[in-house]
Amino acid sequence: MEIPSPYGASESHGDVHTLRYELSLPYPRERVWDAVATPEGLPTWLAAAEPFERREGGAITLRWLNAAGPEGTGTVAPGRVTAWDPPSLAEYTVEVHGRIRFELERAPVSVGGTLLHFTNEMPGTDDERLDCLAGWHHHFEYLLQALAGHPADWPTWSVERWRALRDEYERGKRELP
Repeated sequence: MEIPSPYGASESHGDVHTLRYELSLPYPRERVWDAVATPEGLPTWLAAAEPFERREGGAITLRWLNAAGPEGTGTVAPGRVTAWDPPSLAEYTVEVHGRIRFELERAPVSVGGTLLHFTNEMPGTDDERLDCLAGWHHHFEYLLQALAGHPADWPTWSVERWRALRDEYERGKRELP
């Protein structure tokens, strides 16, 4: 089975950046939905979600489990569910990362699985844009593993893979046109 590429693209307008990833995942849409839109699925690849009111306008706070700082706390991003249409659309607008949107559609029968269209609109510097491109890429690698039955083991997380990806995005070798 070919592993989908999680490489992303971005465009910037001043200090607002739009990051995009398109993944063809060999898993049913309902399974991908559970990973991106449930408090049980999100921690397996991205962040703990508590509270998580699964409805448009509901509260959500994402707490990243891979980015523990010296105090033992990772990034905490409170916000709102800004779009909700199960099992096709989940959008969260949170502090730090701005608007993050997961759109799911069934892939054509000849391909099978699910097409995941991900968009992140975020304010920030160009360095922050590159940081997030690498970060989302790394998390999508974890998503692929989680969907295959291997959730992230956050205590063993290392910044080394993220640094390598960050360097690739900075050199422009992996960013799509």
